[in-house]
Amino acid sequence: MSRAETTLRTPSPLWSFGLLRSELGTVFRRWRTLALLGVLAAVPVLVGIAVKLQTHGDHGGGGPAFIAEVTNNGLFLVFTALAVTLPFFLPMAIGVIAGDAIAGEASAGTLRYLLVAPAGRTRLLLVKYASVMVFCLVATLVVAASALLVGAVLFPLGDVTLISGITVPFTDGLLRAVAIAGVVAVSLIGIAALGLFISTLTDSGIAAMATTVGVLITVQIMDTIPQLHTIQPYLFPHYWLSFADLLRSPVVFDGLAKNLEVQALYAAVFGSAAWARFTTRDITA
Repeated sequence: MSRAETTLRTPSPLWSFGLLRSELGTVFRRWRTLALLGVLAAVPVLVGIAVKLQTHGDHGGGGPAFIAEVTNNGLFLVFTALAVTLPFFLPMAIGVIAGDAIAGEASAGTLRYLLVAPAGRTRLLLVKYASVMVFCLVATLVVAASALLVGAVLFPLGDVTLISGITVPFTDGLLRAVAIAGVVAVSLIGIAALGLFISTLTDSGIAAMATTVGVLITVQIMDTIPQLHTIQPYLFPHYWLSFADLLRSPVVFDGLAKNLEVQALYAAVFGSAAWARFTTRDITA
């Protein structure tokens, strides 16, 4: 094989970066993606308004552990919004994007054309997964930024009293909020890999998205059934709310480490399954 042929068969890293940039542009230009981000940005607004209105009435009721602190410090709206969106809204959005990654291309008839380019199936799959991970980060930051803005408008900002009772400066609390947003984004890599795997099983983007969201709801229900306590530590959403440990002093890392281990396990298992399926699949669309 000549050097020119080798070059054609082995795309350069810059070519791969261009493919990723193109994929990100496609994902974030879709109306569906913008609508999902809009819904995520609206959740902190609704929570903030509800808390603000509640201060003029009765203070009872449930909700996330942070919600009682929101009226005293708007920064807590960031923690509350992430706690509200993480069980369903954020993973549902990730499931929609991941489920459509491969199946959507197949249903639109563009998957074969993507593979005609010198990308290779493995490289294309990695680019698809990377774009989903970028969406995980962007979606989480949209929730956090919206919550911070609404919290600053509706409530006072100041020193932050941690769960352990210690008060830290606002800048310290803000850094913890950024760290929590990062942990939440990482917590979604498991559902992202699962959604990508499901996307390789079908040529219907809608079916892949619906199946991914259905699996998410099923696993969430399983995580609440006491009789299933033996398997619950191995379910991907079990340690999602461990990010609250970043609001302790000193920080407790046990739950955070277990969450990272579980997400890495799901990413490895379902990422490998997606690769095995996609690289052996007969592409007809």
